[in-house]
Amino acid sequence: MPNHKSAAKRARQNEKRRARNRSLRSALRTQIKKFRAALASGNKELCLQLLNPTISKIDKAVNKGILHKNTAARYKSRLTTQLNKLAP
Repeated sequence: MPNHKSAAKRARQNEKRRARNRSLRSALRTQIKKFRAALASGNKELCLQLLNPTISKIDKAVNKGILHKNTAARYKSRLTTQLNKLAP
């Protein structure tokens, strides 16, 4: 239990931010899973449609502090490489 008004406010803020971060992280992971499922199915057309929204979500996560920029770069690089390895 917070003993000061400011500590109580801080606890409320932390709870809100934690919920927002969890939601954004979950949406990001879901999008990456969708893309990876499309890769596994071998459907290159679907992968091409999903690549831009996936990269966009990764970039937004970096801007909001959910992911480190190097982690995001690694994700984008690996996903794009896997897409390029798919047979045309």
